[in-house]
Amino acid sequence: MTSGRIDSPTSLDLLTIGRSSVDLYGEQVGGRLEDMASFAKYLGGSPTNTAVGAARLGLRAGLVTRVGDDHMGRFIREQLDREGVDTRGVRTDPDRLTALAVLGIRDAETFPLLFYREDCADMALCAADVDPALLASTGAVLINGTHLSRPGVFAASVAAARAMRAQGGRVVFDVDYRPVLWGVAQPAMGEQRFVPDAHVTATLQQVLPLVDLIVGTEEEIHILGGATDTITALQTIRTQSRAPIVMKRGAQGCVAFEGAIPDAIEQGLAVPGFPIEVFNVLGAGDAFMAGLLRGWLRGEPLAVACRWGNACGALVVSRHGCAPAMPGWDELQAFLARTDWPFRLRSDVGLAQHHWAAHRARRYDALTVLAVDHRSQFDEMVVDLGVPRDRIAGFKSLVLRATHRLAQGDTRFGTLLDGRDGARALEAAADLPYWVGSPIEVPGSRPLQFEGGADVGITLREWPVQQVVKCLVYYRLDDPPELRAMQDRQLLRLFDACRGTRHELLVEVIVSAHGLVAVDTTAQVLEHFYTLGVYPDWWKLEPDGDPATWAAIDAVIARHDPLCQGVLLLGLSATPQVLVERFAAAAPFTIVKGFAVGRTIWHDSAQQWLTGTIDDSEAIERIAANFRALVEAWRQARAAL
Repeated sequence: MTSGRIDSPTSLDLLTIGRSSVDLYGEQVGGRLEDMASFAKYLGGSPTNTAVGAARLGLRAGLVTRVGDDHMGRFIREQLDREGVDTRGVRTDPDRLTALAVLGIRDAETFPLLFYREDCADMALCAADVDPALLASTGAVLINGTHLSRPGVFAASVAAARAMRAQGGRVVFDVDYRPVLWGVAQPAMGEQRFVPDAHVTATLQQVLPLVDLIVGTEEEIHILGGATDTITALQTIRTQSRAPIVMKRGAQGCVAFEGAIPDAIEQGLAVPGFPIEVFNVLGAGDAFMAGLLRGWLRGEPLAVACRWGNACGALVVSRHGCAPAMPGWDELQAFLARTDWPFRLRSDVGLAQHHWAAHRARRYDALTVLAVDHRSQFDEMVVDLGVPRDRIAGFKSLVLRATHRLAQGDTRFGTLLDGRDGARALEAAADLPYWVGSPIEVPGSRPLQFEGGADVGITLREWPVQQVVKCLVYYRLDDPPELRAMQDRQLLRLFDACRGTRHELLVEVIVSAHGLVAVDTTAQVLEHFYTLGVYPDWWKLEPDGDPATWAAIDAVIARHDPLCQGVLLLGLSATPQVLVERFAAAAPFTIVKGFAVGRTIWHDSAQQWLTGTIDDSEAIERIAANFRALVEAWRQARAAL
């Protein structure tokens, strides 16, 4: 059946229907779920995971589900928006909480899983929640077995399938059998994959005449076909549907059956898997579905679509989590282009960096940041002025208010705040839509030291994940070898910690404080950091006035990390006039996204406010005006190109 998708700006390739939850993944691997001490929070639910995977692979995907009017429901909505999944079909249920799943990785065969879904929001989905207009602009709908387990969600899934068939679209059926969600396994046995049950089989088979593609594991084929002999189960399914059947076989890959069922499984269209270490099987099937549909919905031969599905599954089983582990299109193609990947796939630094960089929560074409993360400078200022140091915190909150007054919700603005005197402002910034960074280094340390203790990873566990970790390092290639070695070790520790805690990293490099600077001085330092294995999301660099310096920097970043978020210019207390001149040199290079400037903007206001010469309102007005002048100067420099 051909796609009935309407070619319009709001049309979708795929609409998935059903489960949407928050997964709480145990971070300790190899132990009992009873002993897990911390958990990572991810999107969850099979149709939700598949929608994310499909969107990352370039399909226009949407989701129909319900979430609670709660913190977890808002998390799901926000994450879906970041992933580019259409949320017009996501309803907010004021009477129910968002579903949760708690799970862990015990070993290669054991994945304890608990579903908290008693009267949860997504299981209250009903036929009225499926918007006919949304379906009418969609080419295919994906329904799943879990959402056939109760009358209301059954009605919603069947209504969507019938409407899609009526308009000439395609219906995909993911068997998605979880015995515990059908009430045929004990609540504590969420990881149990197969329990035979005649009622489940009869219910699942009711949708077979409506579907155009059937996908399931071998155990799911058994429950759908009502037999534990695979060929018998396949033959039973074939009597009720002519749709292609794709049977997932884990590390063996998959087998597809487009016509009559043969006498042996291997006589089907067998598409081999990939020889890699299985770290986490959870989410692999959802990734397989996303890869399969990327091919099938775009008209690729079934063998190609199955290979893409196998590859996506292989990438996800090598990682922690489900939705965040889904590969993007470029990543999938890079994986398929090589056959020499290490068996322990997650140990490949290049692939891990590509995955991280391609799936950041937000990307920026422009960013202007008001920096007030200074610590030693404020300590010196209050001593010189003879004022109580507890006034520093109040001033930093005023700087945030000035930023908000100017930005008015524009996400191209940001702030740098420390967690000491700026702690209250940092907490307030969490409710604003701006880029937020915070420093980790001990001010002025050389060799580099971190605030909060020797283990920077433990420190960052306490930071909100949306905060960018800023680290200032004074570095030169002509530094003494011992000094460089110590700084290199610290930077590697920090980079690994940021990846482990899912924080973006901004490295601020100052090369001019301890020696002469040539055109390529900064570029050579960046080259060294990349060779070392440090890939910052952001660079914050001195505002050099020579375009040749920026050409060298641009070339290094393009060669090593073309997905880098970008470069921000620092101020170094330069006058506005000097910074405007330096803007002209940097603006032609698109890797430079803007600036992160502090004292140039607020220094005079700080002195006057701390001594009581001006009040809150005047300080905010002056800071906002100075910030506005620099923002306009930067935008004019960029627009003049």
